[in-house]
Amino acid sequence: MITMSDKSDYYEILGVSRDSGEDQIKKAYRKLALKYHPDKNPGDREAEESFKEAAEAYEVLRDREKRKVYDLYGHEGLRGTGFTGFGGFEDIFSTFGDIFEDFFGLGGRRSRRTRTRRGNDLRYDLELTLEEAYRGKEEEIVFEKWESCDICSGT
Repeated sequence: MITMSDKSDYYEILGVSRDSGEDQIKKAYRKLALKYHPDKNPGDREAEESFKEAAEAYEVLRDREKRKVYDLYGHEGLRGTGFTGFGGFEDIFSTFGDIFEDFFGLGGRRSRRTRTRRGNDLRYDLELTLEEAYRGKEEEIVFEKWESCDICSGT
């Protein structure tokens, strides 16, 4: 099992310096994503892992808050933020839709799929300080749950 401390440095993965701007980070990620994309390297486990690593690095470094936590505390700092990497390619593609739209010539369109994906229909915004994020603050949230009525098929 790979622990947070075993992971490679995100800046090294993307081949950028710590003071790189958003555009440099995005450009480096695009280059690696194209190079290691599973469609270009079918069956190549090393390319698949490199693709996942690049996507994970980009996910953190493109987000100002995650990047700030990572710069201060490294991988261990991300543990309290709920970010644990990606489970599979579906996670990667849903997070980086804008990048892949650019790859395939859809950059100017900016329309998103309207199909609702199971599990992505809830959102809760919670403001945290950097220290609360690092310490892994737990907060209880309450939301209404709509269920179908077995008798009338209504809600």
